[in-house]
Amino acid sequence: MSERSERPTDAGEPRDRGDRVDSATAAFLAHRNLLFTVAYEILGSATDAEDVLQETWLRWVGVDLDTVREKRAYLVRIVTRQALDRLRALGRRKESYVGPWLPEPLLTAPDVADDVELADSVSMAMLLVLETLGPTERAVFVLREVFDLEYDEIAEAVGKTPAAVRQIAHRARAHVAARRPRGTVSPAETRAALQAFQRAIETGELQSLLDILAPDVVALSDGGGVKRALQQPVLGADKVARLLATGWRRRGAERSVELVQINGGPALLVRLNGEIDGVLAVRVENGYVTGLYHVRNPEKLSRVERQTAVSR
Repeated sequence: MSERSERPTDAGEPRDRGDRVDSATAAFLAHRNLLFTVAYEILGSATDAEDVLQETWLRWVGVDLDTVREKRAYLVRIVTRQALDRLRALGRRKESYVGPWLPEPLLTAPDVADDVELADSVSMAMLLVLETLGPTERAVFVLREVFDLEYDEIAEAVGKTPAAVRQIAHRARAHVAARRPRGTVSPAETRAALQAFQRAIETGELQSLLDILAPDVVALSDGGGVKRALQQPVLGADKVARLLATGWRRRGAERSVELVQINGGPALLVRLNGEIDGVLAVRVENGYVTGLYHVRNPEKLSRVERQTAVSR
């Protein structure tokens, strides 16, 4: 797209500004859920994704829409560039983050699970895999593998040549394939494993936990320095089971657990004395829990009581 397409319309042009703003607003709202999902998958933070959407809107409302051939592609281009800038800044912030960092969980609609690729792309497990990519690799992977954009479109969004984008996409795809969960797990299978896990932690029976945890299970938690959390990953069924069996119950505290839909899959919403205490998401493979992601940082729990729309 030309530079002219990014300049605001001059005040002397005949088109009424109110009409232009209305047209820009309609286009932005039509693609808002898509734009949020792009930003969220690049950033892993709903709060930062919303900030990126605001910055995208401020740039979009000043564009001369008469010069824009494809509004969706143009908006994705803006949001990607803003998300990349934010991601590089986030990298510096994460260096000083207290304890392990986990993505910000989202309460999603049940029908998100029907789109297997979308549900997988916003899952906690996948977002953690995406954290191991560099900023440009992450953006290219998301735009190509999740949203199926053409290489030319991605090249404009990330400021690379199409040939370079193809190479980046190939590297990112191989990197993710080596780290992502293997095989497709149905929502029903995940829900069944999660319900068995829920019963086990509520009873605190060590053997019940061992029966549902995979031998190589990994437990991660994020308290953000505000809430108590694991400072390092805990590996292995025996260690994780004992941790859960001894640490789940608190003296004088009433804990309740509710099955909810988080990031496109079943998860547990945990309340302590009636107040939200955290979200426990899981990764399930072959009927066993292979990953536990416990988010307790209060700043990351604002999206677990009201649904957030994600789409492709």
